Amino acid sequence: MLTRSKSNKKSNTKWLFTIVFWSIIACGSISLLSDMLLKSVNIIVAFFILGFIIVMGIIFDMIGVAVTVAKERSFHAMASKKVNGAKLAIKLIKSADKTSTIFQDVIGDICGIVSGSLGVLIAHKISYDFPHMNEDILTIIVGVFVGALTIGGKSIGKNLAINNGNQVLYSFCKLIYFFKRDR
Repeated sequence: MLTRSKSNKKSNTKWLFTIVFWSIIACGSISLLSDMLLKSVNIIVAFFILGFIIVMGIIFDMIGVAVTVAKERSFHAMASKKVNGAKLAIKLIKSADKTSTIFQDVIGDICGIVSGSLGVLIAHKISYDFPHMNEDILTIIVGVFVGALTIGGKSIGKNLAINNGNQVLYSFCKLIYFFKRDR
């Protein structure tokens, strides 16, 4: 019994370090890419990039919730009928704790952090293009805008995922299957 507990603790520690490592890589990559894109585009395109990152955070947060509330039994029935994506859904549900962490806490939160940083850069870009505007006020306005969209969007997405977990997860798994299948 004691050996199993030590094994679980070692496995959890390894998982923690793995997730922190990949979070650093993902956050750094997304930040670098979005910063590089933002410097070379106009304000309208910058807002589209910001919107895309906010939407991605909302979607991945929603999928993370769906994985935790989805019923595995439904997907076993689908898998027995060879429905595309059902086996992936079962795998995700069986590792719901890790899947949810990756989708919500890694991808979803990274998108939230990056969108906040992009908001500051966009405010700076606007104040540079329009020097008569107060950068501090712009930063506050863009920050409020980003926060409201992120929080409101995640709230709506979580509600949708809680009430339709199987359908949200199945839609995601079908999409993954579509891109993963041999062409």
